[in-house]
Amino acid sequence: MNVLLDNLSLYGEGLLGTVELTVYASLLALALGFLMAAFRVAPVGSLRAFGTAWVTVLRNTPLTLLFFAVVLGLPRFGLVLPFKLFAILALGCYTSAFICEAVRSGINTVPVGQGEAARSLGMTFPQTLGDIVLPQAFRSVIPPIGSTLIALAKNSAIAGAFSVVELLGVYKPLNEMGYSIIWTFVWIAVGYLLVTLTISAIFNVLEKRFGVAR
Repeated sequence: MNVLLDNLSLYGEGLLGTVELTVYASLLALALGFLMAAFRVAPVGSLRAFGTAWVTVLRNTPLTLLFFAVVLGLPRFGLVLPFKLFAILALGCYTSAFICEAVRSGINTVPVGQGEAARSLGMTFPQTLGDIVLPQAFRSVIPPIGSTLIALAKNSAIAGAFSVVELLGVYKPLNEMGYSIIWTFVWIAVGYLLVTLTISAIFNVLEKRFGVAR
């Protein structure tokens, strides 16, 4: 218990860093994921190809390698950002591929006739997708999206290796100060548990409110 009480501010700073990474990367992942899902079901071939390439590349690229590509590659093209923004970009883009596939699977559960009926009424593809298809698809993809964002929260630990303040990185200074490494990691695990349980609780509420009755 001493390791927590003696270093409460250090743990708090790490927890806050993890929460910030999780929140901002989640928002980016949701925005890109829904956009790529729209591309993958679009009637325009070039958009479908772009969406497919986005998902294929990111889903099959190790996240650590993606971090290296973002942190070391983008500055070579003149894009220099704080490490935290690079981490948010890497986490958000990586997770967006999984969000995209979850949303696309939800879109496929909506009967095809509903989209055809909307088009017969003169609705455009964006109108059909936004007003008819996605509201129904969202109800069935709440659980997988929640699971994906929980995975994002745990994946944020990789950012600590790239000079970003987050919860796992707390062990380094505490280890140097001679604290028990076991109890150091126990309280780090508790911090991640708080984050993931909070995400789970939020999505449980969303599922009860909007989810498909089973």
